[in-house]
Amino acid sequence: METKQSDMMGGLAKGLRVIEAFTADTPRLSISEAAAMAGLDRATTRRCLLTLAEQGYCAYDGKFFTVTPRVLRLGTGCLATMPLPRIVQPWLDELSERIGQSTSVAILDESDIVYVARAAQRKVMSIALMPGSRLPAYCTSMGRVLLAALPEDMARSLLGAAPLAQRTPHTMTAVERLMTELETVRAQGYAAVSEEVELGLRSIAVPIVNARGQVVAALNTGFPASSETMETVAQTFLELLLHVRKELSRILN
Repeated sequence: METKQSDMMGGLAKGLRVIEAFTADTPRLSISEAAAMAGLDRATTRRCLLTLAEQGYCAYDGKFFTVTPRVLRLGTGCLATMPLPRIVQPWLDELSERIGQSTSVAILDESDIVYVARAAQRKVMSIALMPGSRLPAYCTSMGRVLLAALPEDMARSLLGAAPLAQRTPHTMTAVERLMTELETVRAQGYAAVSEEVELGLRSIAVPIVNARGQVVAALNTGFPASSETMETVAQTFLELLLHVRKELSRILN
């Protein structure tokens, strides 16, 4: 269906851009900061933020705005209608209990991964992850699995769209090096990341493929860093992850 410009609501589009400016790294924003992140002028951003505050989606202390739990309604309603979380959750729960580590499923949204299901065990990351949480794709195991499934030019475009933050001393940020890493992921069928998102955290991910052979999501487990090599630890979890992937591929359309 072709959408005419006259059918578009500019105010709504701008408000959504302001909401998206709030992330785990930027939970509190001034008007100027939100304007810069949303790519809007200060006056427009101010009106959007005050409207969100009036509707209960933001809190305002006179200088900074923060999103309130009410904003979760925008995401949980979407997640509730998606069949994928309902299908994978029992498998995540069983896998997590078996290996004693947290497991997750995520999808790709431009240059981020979005968690759609999670079974938490002991906490490894400093931030709490839950359905709806977002992390950069370039430095996460699930992100690399999902980027590797894209056409090469599309993956390169997403990686080069914005500067890549050096989250830890181990984070890979050079686009060419990342493209080489995606080739490795593609060839071996899984991604292993060691302390690139956060110090002390490792993870391994495999693609979830539907019955038609299309990559629809990624499945991973995260675990604490140790003295063992990443290759040794990866093999500990890989067989079980691949088993769950195989079972899911039989029931996902």
